[in-house]
Amino acid sequence: MRFTRFFIAGVVAIMALGVFVGCNKKEDTIAKIYVRDAGNNAVAGARVILYGQSTTNQPSNVTLFDTTSTSVAGEAVFNLNEVYQLGQAGVAVLNIDVLSTTGATGQGIIKVEQETTSEEIVYVQ
Repeated sequence: MRFTRFFIAGVVAIMALGVFVGCNKKEDTIAKIYVRDAGNNAVAGARVILYGQSTTNQPSNVTLFDTTSTSVAGEAVFNLNEVYQLGQAGVAVLNIDVLSTTGATGQGIIKVEQETTSEEIVYVQ
């Protein structure tokens, strides 16, 4: 009888712990790239490519590659919720390539942090 009580109390405690741990909602992980020209003006319609690059001696396939265009405010937004998993320390350091409608180009790097909005400015010339 005593064993049954302890067993039931243990099961209830494990279930309660599971409910508390399972309720931790993942926040959005966003990368925002602002594209500016030499005069620090926003560049609208520029193509922004965000990609990872292998850091091992044996190059492997790139696991992240995404592209979008900048808004009229010169902003490109990437949602990286699918890349980040709860409990993961950090998300990624990604390369940025930009090509404006005038043919000007720019490059940069962004360190994406988990469950926050990471921002970087890239200048095109």
